[in-house]
Amino acid sequence: MHAKPLPPRLKLVPPGVWVALAWCASTAFTFLARIRLPGEETANEFAAVQFYRWDGLLILTIACALALLGSMWLHRRPLRALALLLTAAAFLTTNLAAGAIQLAQFLAVDLALYFIAAGRPRRTGVTALCMALAVLVFWESLRLLRGWGIGTLEELTVALTAVVAWLLGDASHRTREYGERLRAQAATQAVTDERLRIAREMHDMVAHSIGIIALQAGAAARVVHTQPDAAREAMTAVETTGRETLSGLRRILVALRHAGQDADRDRAGASAEADRLHPAEGLADLGRLAAATTAAGVQVDVHWKGARRQLPPDIDLSVFRIVQESITNVVRHAATTACRVTVDYLEEHVAVEVTDDGRGRGSTTDTGFGLVGMRERVALLHGEFTAGPRPEGGFRVTARLPVPATAATVAA
Repeated sequence: MHAKPLPPRLKLVPPGVWVALAWCASTAFTFLARIRLPGEETANEFAAVQFYRWDGLLILTIACALALLGSMWLHRRPLRALALLLTAAAFLTTNLAAGAIQLAQFLAVDLALYFIAAGRPRRTGVTALCMALAVLVFWESLRLLRGWGIGTLEELTVALTAVVAWLLGDASHRTREYGERLRAQAATQAVTDERLRIAREMHDMVAHSIGIIALQAGAAARVVHTQPDAAREAMTAVETTGRETLSGLRRILVALRHAGQDADRDRAGASAEADRLHPAEGLADLGRLAAATTAAGVQVDVHWKGARRQLPPDIDLSVFRIVQESITNVVRHAATTACRVTVDYLEEHVAVEVTDDGRGRGSTTDTGFGLVGMRERVALLHGEFTAGPRPEGGFRVTARLPVPATAATVAA
């Protein structure tokens, strides 16, 4: 059987509160063990003479005050807090006429040891364990020096529970560190993969543009003497395409890491002809994407704002990929049957927003790295990106990318 995870509200309870509750429970248990409960002929434990006297009650009050103060300090000063808890356990034990610090009095200490080992550096956890064991040894040694009897087996049992609590906390600490390393590695790998994917798509775009340039230059060379006006138009197209391609390369490729360059070079050499025949996708394909998603069961409403114009290929491709990934997240996680896509052509920017009214897990889950990839694309283009739940319900993804002033305006 698998252990059920703690409810979210219990996870918000501070460790100090749990330690304080453990102290209160163990103190109540100490009193219950020294009175005759219903159905018993005698109490389980003998009550010392001072247990109910004024001096015993004073010691109990001091011990409880030290324990509660230690619980309050556990988060900020763990070792000082543990010292107070150990002092409280020793104080209360003097009230019991016992030969060893009792397990009930050490319960709060054990819990504090677990939290310190789980949430603090290993050195702090080892120091805390040594402090707890040193108090037990000091207690028994003091009683031996004064010629009093000791409870060796009881003390060994208490020491064993302290070691077990520390081991459990240390294991929890190591598991959390390992999980954090795995998440960091996975996020780093996701960013690297996304950048390599962008590099491949940029190669597709460049290959397509170079193909156009080659065709236009060839046409200009053939008619340069017979049709100079047509040759001039062809060369103008070559210049425009070349400038757009260089602008896109300048904005993205310079920002990409060197990882995977050899693999991309091999791929480019093997598929150059195919790349010229299959240009990269863009906002012109948004209608096809919406139709395919609607046919799959999620209605996609696309709204255009502003005067539509030809965007640089890298920006056009990035906006399309952001919409594509957002719609994919809606289909997978939002538990809804509709979403809305808004593309707004501003004077110096192009903005895109994808919203849904779903009640599912949304795109904030850790099951994938779609948001990482979208954020990486926008960052490389010096844009702005946000993603998160909407106050009225559902999820929203927005991106705002700067557009060069040279982008030509076309009919909507």
